[in-house]
Amino acid sequence: MRPSSHQRGGGQERWLLSYADFVTLLFALFVTMYAVSTVDADKLAPAASSMRSAFDGDKKAAEAAPVPDIGVIVPQTPPDLNQVRDALALALADAIAAGRLELIEDARGLVISLPERATFAPASTDMTPVALQLIARVAEAVQPFDRQLRIEGHTDNVPIHTREFHSNWELSTARAATVIRFLIERVKFDPRRLSAAGYGEFHPRVDNETPENRARNRRVDIVILEASS
Repeated sequence: MRPSSHQRGGGQERWLLSYADFVTLLFALFVTMYAVSTVDADKLAPAASSMRSAFDGDKKAAEAAPVPDIGVIVPQTPPDLNQVRDALALALADAIAAGRLELIEDARGLVISLPERATFAPASTDMTPVALQLIARVAEAVQPFDRQLRIEGHTDNVPIHTREFHSNWELSTARAATVIRFLIERVKFDPRRLSAAGYGEFHPRVDNETPENRARNRRVDIVILEASS
């Protein structure tokens, strides 16, 4: 029995469904390919901004990260002058007892005063062997204390005029410089802690009315300065 014409027509139109599905798939493929190959500037800008914010956030977080505490070196406070005085009095007790130096305290600070007879020949900058040893001991005792030292030369009021020195100013300054040079060259004392001054007869300890007083005024003072000096 042969199929009717209606049955034949329905079978012939069935391929249209498959063709329509195929065309739809092709359209979807091309749309997808176009979307992939086309850069949407409006969508790209927010994405790029988000990425930039993320990287900046990491950078800021790194900068804000706490720095490891490796310790801070805090300068030590210079010792009180009373402590320095006690230490020097102990270290130089024999020289103080023998009258080769005096340890006093005044407005300048702590003063180690060496009389001329224990340090220099008269009207000269030549230090005696005893003076060299004594000043080296003073430097050794002072060395541990982080203080500035001023070396002062002083004379009496008797005028001086020699081939080498034309006034007490020159003699007192030269004596201070001689002690400075000895401390730096022989004792290896830190020169940054030293200064020199010559005062002639203008800073006497006592009046110059007697030979004994004039002898007291002829001296070299090693002044351990106050911290603010």
